[in-house]
Amino acid sequence: MQKSTLLALFLAAALTGCQRAAPPKPSFAEDVAAITAFNAKYLGAINAEDIKTLSALTDDNHIIFPPNRKPIFGKAANDASNGSAFERFDFDETWTPEETVIDGNLAYQRGTFTTSSVPKAGGDKRSVSGAFLRIYRRQPDGQWRMTHDMFNSDGTQQN
Repeated sequence: MQKSTLLALFLAAALTGCQRAAPPKPSFAEDVAAITAFNAKYLGAINAEDIKTLSALTDDNHIIFPPNRKPIFGKAANDASNGSAFERFDFDETWTPEETVIDGNLAYQRGTFTTSSVPKAGGDKRSVSGAFLRIYRRQPDGQWRMTHDMFNSDGTQQN
């Protein structure tokens, strides 16, 4: 073999040995735990009326599909909608996930929720229950973010 061929083979072998192995793929249980932790932060921000944290947890292209209304597209519109609601109501919301499916960097979660709201200007507490379907995307840093949020009322409202 010629010297240049040997040198090329040597360099290729040396560089291959210097490559870093890809980080291990999280297990299903680790991904579910990460999404559960994300949901706890997101729900905590709703109940604390913490628009700054809620916005930080929202994907720039986040879409909400609220019942009986047009979809809300993007972080800015989402922040404006949440901010308006937080100005007018105090919230107490709970979520009960029933199914979580993860496929690579995408996941969806289906479950139920109950939201109670009390007008800040005074008035009776109102509660509504329903179902949700959420889509999550794993970010380049490995964290999960909700990208789509769809929910509806099951028709039960309590005053």
